[in-house]
Amino acid sequence: MDTVFENVTAVLPDGSALKDAYIGINAGLITYIGPQPPAETAANVIDGRGKVLMPGLTNAHTHLPMTLLRGYADDMDLQTWLFQHIFPAEDKLTGGLVRTGAQLALMECLASGTVSVTDMYFFSADIAYAVAESGMKGNLSRPFMAENNEVRFSEAEELVARYHGFDNNRIQVDASVHAEYTSGPEIWEAAVRFAQKHGLRIHTHLSETAREHNECVAKYGLTPTAVFDRHGLFSVPVTAAHCVHITDEDIAILAARGASAVHNPVSNLKLGSGTARVRAMVKGGVNVALGTDGAASNNSLDLFEEMKTAALLAAGNDPLTATGALRLATVNGAASQGRNAGQIALGCEADLILLDFDQPHLQPLHNVVSSVVYSARGSDVRLTMVNGKILYRDGEFLTIDRERVLHETRKAACIF
Repeated sequence: MDTVFENVTAVLPDGSALKDAYIGINAGLITYIGPQPPAETAANVIDGRGKVLMPGLTNAHTHLPMTLLRGYADDMDLQTWLFQHIFPAEDKLTGGLVRTGAQLALMECLASGTVSVTDMYFFSADIAYAVAESGMKGNLSRPFMAENNEVRFSEAEELVARYHGFDNNRIQVDASVHAEYTSGPEIWEAAVRFAQKHGLRIHTHLSETAREHNECVAKYGLTPTAVFDRHGLFSVPVTAAHCVHITDEDIAILAARGASAVHNPVSNLKLGSGTARVRAMVKGGVNVALGTDGAASNNSLDLFEEMKTAALLAAGNDPLTATGALRLATVNGAASQGRNAGQIALGCEADLILLDFDQPHLQPLHNVVSSVVYSARGSDVRLTMVNGKILYRDGEFLTIDRERVLHETRKAACIF
């Protein structure tokens, strides 16, 4: 056996906690769970006293390199923010800058317990390089839009050839339609053909704002979900980010097609986009995951903040519960990526994080999952493990050169 966590409080799939537990890992998988030490000796034993072991978090919708634009344009609606500020700033980016921004984001992710990301951005090969080097997991995509699609599809082909299935599927490539309002039927259908050709999932933005939703209805006589469905987008597995302004009929389509919706509560609140009907989607049979969106619109990649916000937003009349919020960020997120992860269960990929509960804001401990969702912070993470490999421990990044990335980040900020 490679690693054993001993005397740890482990969060189990049903939301219960196994105290003074032993969790064994071998060849990247969870192979032992029990109240007693495993019979097999482990090469690495980690003392879990005063700590909580839980599944690593999946950020199911983000734009990693946008860390370079954190705080660049705040306090405005999505359309103004995007078209008047973000798109012009992004015109200044290069592959090298994108790689630096992605590395900065991955450090933030690792330090706050995120083990896998679903990312959509350009210069995607540079992002893939950063993810590969970091040891994290990622579903990565180059979005298709209305212009320059010969270049975009060419870059997507290159990304598939170089990185799809990398390191035993640690990196997967998705096809990507940026959004209904930035493309059209010809692009959507081409994206589906591309996904079917390579066996990919599709990542898209969907009904993020009322304006987007209503203008689509005026143009096509259909909601964005319905028009995508008409053009076959949901014939392959889809991760649909936001889903703030969707109808009951849209929810039925997403459920019937097996699509995953990604709730981005902090970004949607900050941009004034509204609040997704998470409980309605869950009750309707939709797999709902959790995302931060990019750091330019959040301005954090801390999924603990997202879990608490998601739970609080639903608390008024249709509670999500702490266990429900935790599922969004763990097993549901892993499912949206097509991964066997997101829970402490035998045979699951050993993507785990260790939280230090010996903290004033985490004591006393009455209910572990409630404390994780309502009290814990990303800064409480002491260890982040992916496929049984420790990538971050006690403030130290084991796969990323922290000082170099921070130096490059400060240089990059000067171009905006």
